[in-house]
Amino acid sequence: MRRVALEKLRNIGLIAHIDAGKTTTTERMLFYTGKTYKIGEVDEGTATMDWMIQEQERGITITAACTSCMWNGFQINIIDTPGHVDFTVEVERSLKVLDGVVVIFCGVGGVESQSETVWRQADRYNVPRIAFVNKMDRVGSDFLGVLQQIHDKLGTNAYAIQLPYGRDENFNGVIDLITQKLIIYQDELGREFIIKDVPLEISADLKKHREKLLERLAEVDERIMDRFIQGQEIGSQDIKDAIRKATIKNKFVPVLCGAALRNKGIQMLLDAICDYLPSPLDLPPIKGTNPKTQEFEEIIASDEAPFCALCFKVATDPYVGKLNYIRVYAGTLRTGEMVYNATRREKEKITKLVRMHANRQELIEEVLTGDIVACVGLKETKTGDTLCTEDNPILVESMRFPEPVIQQAVEPKTKKDQERLSFALHKLEEEDPSFRVKYNPETGDTIIAGMGQLHLEIAIDRILREFNVEARVGLPQVAYRETITKKVISTGKFIQQTGGKGQYGHVVLEMEPQDMPGRGNTFTEKIKSTAIPKEFIPAIKEGVMNSAKSGCLAGYPVTDVKVTLIDGSYHEVDSSEMAFQMAAAIAFHDGLKKAKPILLEPIMDMEIVVPEEFMGAIIGDLNSRRAKIISLSTRANLRVIRAYVPLAEVFNYATISRSLTQGRASYTMEPSFYAEVPSHIAERIILGFTTMNLKGGYRT
Repeated sequence: MRRVALEKLRNIGLIAHIDAGKTTTTERMLFYTGKTYKIGEVDEGTATMDWMIQEQERGITITAACTSCMWNGFQINIIDTPGHVDFTVEVERSLKVLDGVVVIFCGVGGVESQSETVWRQADRYNVPRIAFVNKMDRVGSDFLGVLQQIHDKLGTNAYAIQLPYGRDENFNGVIDLITQKLIIYQDELGREFIIKDVPLEISADLKKHREKLLERLAEVDERIMDRFIQGQEIGSQDIKDAIRKATIKNKFVPVLCGAALRNKGIQMLLDAICDYLPSPLDLPPIKGTNPKTQEFEEIIASDEAPFCALCFKVATDPYVGKLNYIRVYAGTLRTGEMVYNATRREKEKITKLVRMHANRQELIEEVLTGDIVACVGLKETKTGDTLCTEDNPILVESMRFPEPVIQQAVEPKTKKDQERLSFALHKLEEEDPSFRVKYNPETGDTIIAGMGQLHLEIAIDRILREFNVEARVGLPQVAYRETITKKVISTGKFIQQTGGKGQYGHVVLEMEPQDMPGRGNTFTEKIKSTAIPKEFIPAIKEGVMNSAKSGCLAGYPVTDVKVTLIDGSYHEVDSSEMAFQMAAAIAFHDGLKKAKPILLEPIMDMEIVVPEEFMGAIIGDLNSRRAKIISLSTRANLRVIRAYVPLAEVFNYATISRSLTQGRASYTMEPSFYAEVPSHIAERIILGFTTMNLKGGYRT
């Protein structure tokens, strides 16, 4: 039975730059809604949502945690996401299944680099959002400055619906621009507050900002515009209705303020989530593809509709095994029922359904439309798979995951750890689509790859602690790529005579660089059907794609190559799929050598926040690391340096920046794009690869 009506359900997430206060805000939300009786603190390692031992030790969120709470008759399903760029995949898959998000900004830091990243991710999934400017109690906080940054840097129609009352350590309440009331907190826990009329000395300020709020709303709401132009009084409910409508359509972002650590502003944030963010009924129907007809179909959010859900996360639980987190888009599902995995064409049985509260589980018998829950018993289902009924199959568009940029070798310390290491790596790869495991046959190494040093550090730590595997790891290495710079035509022939039935495959490939970097490898065919029968085309494509896994310069994967099959021939008796696969591989590698291949390296978008007196030292160091300075700006009394830096040059940069600035600098970086490696460095990498092949050792 449904706990609340579907229109009173809110599936929301909290996203932000690292250390903006997402988990702290979530902890207060759980406390005020009565989900927890005590406020957990990130710094003390007692936060409910940071349940992993690695999160508690480091004071950061590593994995997205789900929970659910009730507020004024509304059910709010919350996903608290990581802020560190190494775990951006957690934000990506959370945004895929959420109906709305709260974007948290630091009152001092404003719009930081990762703030822009998560905002772009929300744009990609068209998720409605509200903004919460946190840490208004900190010295140097500037609410109006952050508001201007949100408008300018993120290019969005955003405006305040609240103003802070008091500054820095004297911040003790908020001014509501909609109701024109002042809310002042009375106790340290933030439970007791009074609502009173705004004092005369700040009424002019309130009126000015309320006018600006109405101006912004008038741009996106005709009803407000008519009344605004005619000078008519616009009531609080009319403003709320207009904000809700514009927020759901992604035409407006209401901005609130508070201080989560000091327990101020959270109740108003909960009200705003219920008032302005959408329910599943407020959003357009999810589109899916019928796997039988390949036609688009709409999924209607209704308990009476056929069941449809997306598995957006897989986790390993020490007691129940594999947990599959699902978002139900339509229909209902009960414990013990069979579901159809439309992605893998498999039938699976649900043995248990649980509502998650971080790592704690609440057994439930039934899930309904809009629910975000976990299920036990799915053996084949992976992240991005669609679950539905066999009678009404449908495929929801899956998620895109970033490619790893860093890798290192790992091996068991003893032979008895070999099998356990393989099991642990398989589990980690299943949980995290941005964590990859591969075997290098040339060196005999098992290579793990991820989004950054911290990402791999956490993976190794989990292998040691969770899976009790003793392992040795090599030094981190850059995940280089190879590509081509000119258009070539290449021929590949595979002919083998063995006395009986032979092998014959002949292909002609046209290879050229992609028009736009980042498009990856593509394969098309433009040949007459008489040259090569259609049934051999998939084998040719497979031969090309398999060959692209290893380049001709230093054995790195090949990317951004457009391959077109333009000619070839076959033998009526001797041709086979294997022969054409081999011929395609020969043609591809031959074409690589002729097409002036180059090495590519990942370039990081780095933002360093540093006191003025150390800026010269940091810039000088960055220049020595082949960095390209993009911008210099001021944030409070600090300088912000934005630069593009090759990943190979910034390993262990935390230690370097500390030594240059007496520990007073902070930085963030994220993968931005791939660029050509300078020739003198490329020669060294290729020489190292050649030496490694001759001696059989670690890649340097």
